[in-house]
Amino acid sequence: MTSSGPPTTDAPAPETRRERNPLSYPSFRWLLAARTTSILGNAVAPIALAFAVLDLTGSVTDLGLVVAARSVANVAILLVGGVIADRLPRHLVLVGTSLAAALTQAAVAALVLTGSATIPLLVLLGVLNGAVAAVALPAAAALVPDTVPAALLRPANALLRLGLNAAGILGAAVGAALVGAVGPGWGLAIDAVGFAVAGVLFGFVRLPTRRTRPAEDPSPGRRASVLLDLRGGWREFTRRRWVWVVVAQFGVLNAAFVGATTVLGPVVADASFGRGGWGVVVAAQTIGLALGAAVAIRWRPRRALGIGVGLMAVTAIPVATLGIAPALPALVVAFALGGVALEIFAVAWDQSLQSHVPREALARVYSYDMVGSFIAIPLGEVMVGPIAQALGIGPTLLGCAAVIVLASLAALSVRSVRTLTVPASPVDPR
Repeated sequence: MTSSGPPTTDAPAPETRRERNPLSYPSFRWLLAARTTSILGNAVAPIALAFAVLDLTGSVTDLGLVVAARSVANVAILLVGGVIADRLPRHLVLVGTSLAAALTQAAVAALVLTGSATIPLLVLLGVLNGAVAAVALPAAAALVPDTVPAALLRPANALLRLGLNAAGILGAAVGAALVGAVGPGWGLAIDAVGFAVAGVLFGFVRLPTRRTRPAEDPSPGRRASVLLDLRGGWREFTRRRWVWVVVAQFGVLNAAFVGATTVLGPVVADASFGRGGWGVVVAAQTIGLALGAAVAIRWRPRRALGIGVGLMAVTAIPVATLGIAPALPALVVAFALGGVALEIFAVAWDQSLQSHVPREALARVYSYDMVGSFIAIPLGEVMVGPIAQALGIGPTLLGCAAVIVLASLAALSVRSVRTLTVPASPVDPR
């Protein structure tokens, strides 16, 4: 049950001119600034960390170990992160996680800059950073409906994703230049500063005063356990067929797409248009993401989720192009189109969850979504290599493209996915 005190938001009554633009709301502006700042710094980190490990040992295996440690910790803690984000004020959770991420990245930077880094220490700090991110991700996604009216959720999510994509492009470019000029340690230090600044910015977000007790706790005088909270989140996740169907779609789709592009893509690049060209292809996808967010700001269909789910079949085009015609111009266009489709879906997905899931369970539903969507990615990365050795790279890529199309069509065949509409008013959080 959620009860609200006197309104402390900056949201005006409906039907005002202000309601047409998410940037009219100070809380949303601070949220946008904070998330963009954190991504701007964090885009530098993967590049800097990769070269730091390679400078330290020169081992690709060591690099994989350091990166995997963060990913495993992230998936393992996500569900608990959703519980934390639903129990505590989300903007304060983001203040704490941003400052904690700043400390972990500052420790990595200090180790690299002083020459004290070791693989075990980097693995340990990677685990801590992944755990912190697991708490921050559902909190950040679930915070959006508290900063703008329900009618502005779509443009608000689109603006957020446009900012994140632009920051990712700029951060990666600056990171590569910085690492080449002054070394990876300073790139990691900039990431730490970015998180610290984001923590300060999250502190300026002002939300309604809410006194929240998990609805699944049967006793008003007793705090619900984490297990009860997880059960409550699972009930919210499974009771809406369209939610778990789309998550299942992405469990399959992500395994096929990520396996094809991250494992086989560089192999195809080495054998044809070169490693430099592969960087251009990845950049084209990121630009497509930004274009998709820009389209979503203006385009507001009533059945946005069904359109987005159907558009995910478009992400088979870049995978198939890798297998059929791995020429740089064709791949740039294909990956850009895939990025546009993915971002239109992502905005529709956020809008749908934020409009239909009760506020007090939203972070937990997001955490189940993230676990279900991410958990099969390592399986795809592991399996695609042996399959390509047995069948050939081209047939394997075409098989991955077919899996993406079939998963998208299967999800679109579900009536609740096709017909879901955005409500005219926010979901009742009680």
